[in-house]
This record gives sequence, C-alpha cells and structure tokens, in this order.
Amino acid sequence: MNTGTVIIGAGQAGAQLAISLRELGYSEKITLIGDEEHLPYQRPPLSKEYMSGQLADLELPLRTADYYEKHAIEVVTADPAARICREEAAVTLASGRRVPYTQLVLATGARNRRLPLEGREPANVHYLRTRDDAARLREALGAAQDILIVGAGFIGLEFASVARLAGARVTVVEMADRVMGRAVSEEISVYFAARHTAWGAEVLCSTSVDEFQRAEDGRVTAVRIGDRTLPVDLVLVGIGVIPNAELAQEAGLAVGNGIVVDSGLTTSDPSVFAIGDCASHPRPETAGLVRVESVQNAADQARFLARRLCSQDGDYADVPWFWSHQTGDKLQIAGLAQPTDGTVVLGDPGAGHFSVARVRDGRLAAVESVNSPGDHLASRRLLANGAQITEEQLHQPGFTLRKALHAAPEGAPTNHRLLERTTR
Repeated sequence: MNTGTVIIGAGQAGAQLAISLRELGYSEKITLIGDEEHLPYQRPPLSKEYMSGQLADLELPLRTADYYEKHAIEVVTADPAARICREEAAVTLASGRRVPYTQLVLATGARNRRLPLEGREPANVHYLRTRDDAARLREALGAAQDILIVGAGFIGLEFASVARLAGARVTVVEMADRVMGRAVSEEISVYFAARHTAWGAEVLCSTSVDEFQRAEDGRVTAVRIGDRTLPVDLVLVGIGVIPNAELAQEAGLAVGNGIVVDSGLTTSDPSVFAIGDCASHPRPETAGLVRVESVQNAADQARFLARRLCSQDGDYADVPWFWSHQTGDKLQIAGLAQPTDGTVVLGDPGAGHFSVARVRDGRLAAVESVNSPGDHLASRRLLANGAQITEEQLHQPGFTLRKALHAAPEGAPTNHRLLERTTR
C-alpha cells in the first residue's frame, strides 16, 4: 500500500515540495506536518516589509487554506512530529497521532541560537525566526526608543534599518571584526558598516556585551560595554541558527551540521530525504558538505526533490542566491563564496552601485552585488551555465558581467528553470 509522502516541516521548503509535487502530477497522499498554528508563510519579509508595516498579515501565507484543500494536501498545524519509526515507516506526532509514509521528507529547518542569560529570559529580549516572533517584535518596536542588536548578520542589520526608520536609537554589537563577516567579502562589509553608520546606527565590531542590567521584573534596562553603560528597552539577538536535526538523529539517520544527504538529497535511509536549512549536502564547487541557509535554496531543493519523487533522475546543483534589504540598499549574492576567495571590485562603491567578484583558483566563484540587479542576473546565469570567467578577464578594462554573459559561447548549457524564475 502506498501511503504517500509525509513532509515534516511546514516552512518554505516543505510547502514548496507539496506544491511542486501536485504541479508535477503526483497523485499519492501528501501530508505536511507543522509545529506552528499558521499555514505555511513567507519568512523573508518578516525582517523587512512585514516589520516595517509595508506587508499585511493576510499577505504572508504562501497559499490559502482553499488551495491545500483543492489539491488534496493535508496540512497539520500546531502538532509537531515527536518520533520517526523507520522500521514501521511511520511518524508519531505530539498528539499521539500516527502517520504512515512511503517517502518521508525532513524539512525541519533551523532554530535561533540563544544567549546564555541566567534565569528566565527577559520579556524584552527578542529573536526573529517565526511569524509570531515577528508580530511580537513589531509591536515592541512601536514603543522602543533605545534598541540593542546583538549580532551583525543579515537579520540584525535588516532590523537595524527598520528600527532607524522608526526613529529609534540603535546600537549593533558584533563579536567578529566586521559585519556579515561569515557571508560576504570585506569590501561589502565595509560598505554596509558605513551605510548603517550614516543612517544613524552605532556599529561596534570586535565587541561583546559585558553585562546585561535588569530590573526586578527581569527586563533588560541597560547594558555595559567596556566602560560605557547604554540604556536599553528592546534587545534583538541574531547570533546564528542551529539546524533541527535531533529528530533525524534519534531515528538513527546520519547527521553532522544538519541532516546528511547525498547529491540526490537522500539521507542514510533510501526512503527518507532532507531539504532546506536542515540539510547538509555536497556541492560541486565545494569540498565536503554544506548547509545553505537561504529561502531560495529551500525552494530549489524542494522543486528538485519533487522531480526526483516523480521518477526524474539527477543531482542537486542549482546555484544558490540570496538577497538582503538594508539602509535603502539591496544586496544580492550569487554562488557560494569561501573565506579564502579573492576579490575583484567591479564598479565604484562610492557611487552606491557595484559588485564584488569572488575568485577561487583563478576563476569566478560567486558575485556580491549592491544595487546592481543587472550584474546579479548576469552572474547567476554565468554560474548556472558553467561559464569559466578568469581573474584575468575580471581585471580587463571595460569588463562587465553583462558583456561576459553576451559573449559566452552559444553552446553553453542553459538552466531554463533559472531563466524562467528570474524573468517572471
């Protein structure tokens, strides 16, 4: 008996898989299991348009309840998976309900890394991962005057931009020596640190909080940083995430910085798969396994796995891409850079429109673009098509990524799905 596909995790990856399976004509049962009370929703706007009030609650869901009902996708809300029994091919939910499967997909995502604060967590210390997190933070932002952001990653800096627009005083504290240090080149870090400073935020790198001073009710009222004491009425913590791999580990699946999968996104059990932020997978341009924390990677892996479950072969190798809105600027990244990659700046950072080419072994490996959508689109196509752009070419006078795309050999392979998505 075919009991269909059970998907644990109702985020972007899980929802996209269910949607893509039906679009491809998959006719077996689909059960999508979530731990939140909401239907699957968009996460990227939570720190941007939703936080600033430009996007309403009704616009967050990926699909309506009618859509799931019409397409025979059972969405289980507020009843998380508690146990996987591989011997019986079944998932047990927190409620005790047992859900059998033929194929099981783990799209369990990741959770925020939390500060090691003593005692009960203060009510005015926030994290941003879920829709409920965002709603609480948005409400608190309305009354906040002095905001501390711990961690200068994408989430922290995006919220810093929104908070400054709301008129709050903002201090960003980062232990590393530069903002977004794990994700971008030094040139991009320098640009955005200057932009946030120009917007009125104080950005403190190579710095940590020495003391959180708290009122009797536990709320943080001030922080001590070195010999300075700063008043605080709202704290946002953005210090990274931890992949949700415990369920897989308890079921005896291979884990290591996430749930280990092969190039087909299959775990150590051939009937169990993993996608999205929780999946540690091989990539052709890197040695070893990587986890890509990106909504687009989650959606791309979901589409790929849907094709696999509908009997199409292949390896997952879609080019990862990312974006972030900060200080009125749009940062777009194509490809996976490594800390040791070299850099070539294309354009003038002083003009606010430029790109940074990341170079590995003398070849273009990734591109970070600021307010340059044409560069971003060209770089995604070049990387998807396997074009070999050398460091020497990048340094040639008059070189642009768009010219390189037009000059690429006509016989170069084309990722048609990439072109479709980027031209919609």
